[in-house]
Amino acid sequence: MSASTAEVVVCGAGIGGVAAAYHLAVRRGIHSVVLVDERPPLSLTSDKSAESYRNWWPGPGDDMVALMNRSIDLLEELARESGNVFLMNRRGYLFATAQPGQIERYLQAGQDAATRGVGPLRVHRSPGGDYQPSPAAGYEGQPTGTDVVTDRSLIRRHFPYLAEDTVALLHARRCGWFSGQQLGMYMLERAREAGVRLTEGRVDAVTTAGGRVTGVRVSGPDGSRTIDTPRFVNAAGPYVKEVGRLLGIELPVFCERHAKVAFHDTQGVVPRHAPMMIWTDPVRLPWADDEREELEQAESHRHLLDEMPAGVHGRPEGGGDSPVMLGVWTYDVEPMEPRFPIEFDPAYAEIVIRGMTRLIPGLRAYVPRLPKCFVDGGYYTKTEENRLLSGPLPIEGAYILGGLSGYGMMSSNGAADLLADYIAERRLPPYAPAFRLDRYQDPAYRTLLAEWGDSGQL
Repeated sequence: MSASTAEVVVCGAGIGGVAAAYHLAVRRGIHSVVLVDERPPLSLTSDKSAESYRNWWPGPGDDMVALMNRSIDLLEELARESGNVFLMNRRGYLFATAQPGQIERYLQAGQDAATRGVGPLRVHRSPGGDYQPSPAAGYEGQPTGTDVVTDRSLIRRHFPYLAEDTVALLHARRCGWFSGQQLGMYMLERAREAGVRLTEGRVDAVTTAGGRVTGVRVSGPDGSRTIDTPRFVNAAGPYVKEVGRLLGIELPVFCERHAKVAFHDTQGVVPRHAPMMIWTDPVRLPWADDEREELEQAESHRHLLDEMPAGVHGRPEGGGDSPVMLGVWTYDVEPMEPRFPIEFDPAYAEIVIRGMTRLIPGLRAYVPRLPKCFVDGGYYTKTEENRLLSGPLPIEGAYILGGLSGYGMMSSNGAADLLADYIAERRLPPYAPAFRLDRYQDPAYRTLLAEWGDSGQL
């Protein structure tokens, strides 16, 4: 095809768009794919990710687990063929609690997860047994499922840096992290070798005739042009709603601002082989008496004296002798319109580090004089139940790959694999209906939404 035609035009070169181009060209043989973005690939929010992955997802149903298992299968295939260029590990997600009442909840969560396809539950109530912590590197030959550890001596033996009053751990095993940039660039290079063209520009319009897509108008450094195409994929990340309006479609998504903090653990409080660690109890931030008095006088900061939500988490970052530690706490989830550059709460780093001291008390060493911190982040583009969108739109030839929320790195391959099945007209997996836009037209699904519980967000 000529430069002004394409079999598929993909709007957005974040991890979702890159994965779509890769799966269409490399794995489905659709070589005439144009990837359009006015920014460099993987540079808007994809480079702000915490780069973690997990098949640990709550219900209802098992569709999210099924898609994530498929996505992790694909990640492992990519790791094998590339020599693990993106440094995928399987250290797991380690949930921790100091509340005895949470033990039964952990056990029930592990049992429920097993029924949804996460893997078997193993319970460790005594110092002996077969509990094995995850290795620092690699992903092969590791257990799936969940280990729940309730023996205090076993917790102290393997995780002495956690709070001493920790009474239980839930170790979700098919979880870990990788270099998202290395993954994205590897897929992009493979896609370009298979014929994908990367075009710098902005999608200004999607033309249609007779109810189907006919072309895409792109404005770039060299002016405006139209690419004739029968298929258009909206993979515009935080701008997916705006691009949907080019087709006259109001997509049911919204954006939340999320941040992470990186700092140097110069005192080696957290071992470099540690897993992702999540505190599942509410937290009260530690303040000195004079700090409390000052906060009580400041209306804008008085809330920092209140109980904060559960979920503060963190992990080591980087290999070798890297001293970097990442911390994340999604305590502010107000919907907002995406605006760049993003502004973050100036107190975010201090709040996260103080919160992490409940999980890892040794980090208190950094509270009197905070280390130099780097805060960045992006927008979680979400549906109301925090389930992604992958599939056809009401206009023939138009598709969406969006609503990847804060799990875009881990889900993008599974979501793009599903999208490519639609476009290549292949047999769809059983979980496909759960990620279509038209699920919201099903009265039974609307009823389910009214009763929806945990969204799975961390």
